[in-house]
Amino acid sequence: MHLADSLLQFTVSGIALGAIYGIVGLGFTIIFNATGVINFAQGEFVMLGGLVAATLVSLHVPVALALPIAGFAVAIVGLLVQRLAVQPLTRSSVISMVTVTIGVSVLLRGVAKELWGPNSVAMAPFSGSQPLHLGTAAVEPQEVWVVATVLVIVVGVQLFFEHTMVGKAMRACAINRAAAQLAGISVDRMNLLAFGLSAGISGLAGVVLAPLTMVSYSSGTPIAVKGFCAAIVGGLGNSAGAVVGGILLGMLESLGAGFISSDYKNAFALLVLLLVLVLRPSGLLGKRTDRGL
Repeated sequence: MHLADSLLQFTVSGIALGAIYGIVGLGFTIIFNATGVINFAQGEFVMLGGLVAATLVSLHVPVALALPIAGFAVAIVGLLVQRLAVQPLTRSSVISMVTVTIGVSVLLRGVAKELWGPNSVAMAPFSGSQPLHLGTAAVEPQEVWVVATVLVIVVGVQLFFEHTMVGKAMRACAINRAAAQLAGISVDRMNLLAFGLSAGISGLAGVVLAPLTMVSYSSGTPIAVKGFCAAIVGGLGNSAGAVVGGILLGMLESLGAGFISSDYKNAFALLVLLLVLVLRPSGLLGKRTDRGL
């Protein structure tokens, strides 16, 4: 394979992978903007979405139904996490709240292991596995589903924040919580919705990702690390930055694995994160005072 063909192939594969990192980074951003907390259970929402959808499909539920059901189920889990674990510590320090999310991550992994067992669960691709061709690059149909689903989620989230009263209220809380509260906005309710929304979109990401990578109780943590890197690289608190950062990480990871070695692919995201923190601590699209949805 010529260098140009390899470059195109690895870039296309990296975009699909990076789209997932971006959507997980978007989940981090939504919760951070609403609550000021980094939710380290974000990857477990992705994992649960994949496991729930794989179970539904194995019970002959159509994918078209399994996808929204899994997203809704994970959104419910997010609401419960906020109400039962995070909300009681609202007045505690950020460190305490972050620690709680780490504990929730461990708890969700344990519950998933009990329910689905230690082995990975497979899920068939949505529309077969016959590769499509983009120039000289071969593209799996599931990768197209991943990119399309992420695009729909990103556009939907943007429309939600720009054109709905609830979305505008959440943006107001992200900009100034005290002022939003004085204006009659329930900050607690917006925090609750932020967890539900973030969990739901991460669950959807897990559904479209499951046919590509399989899914198990432990598959959420690596994705959470990459998603967190995406959010930091793009600029923590910037939704567009999270998506851009995720796609950039995915492309670099794919190119590095293809041209150097797949043994080091997980190190590329951390290397990029370190470079960005050193050269531009606010992230690629972030500003020092930027903290808005």
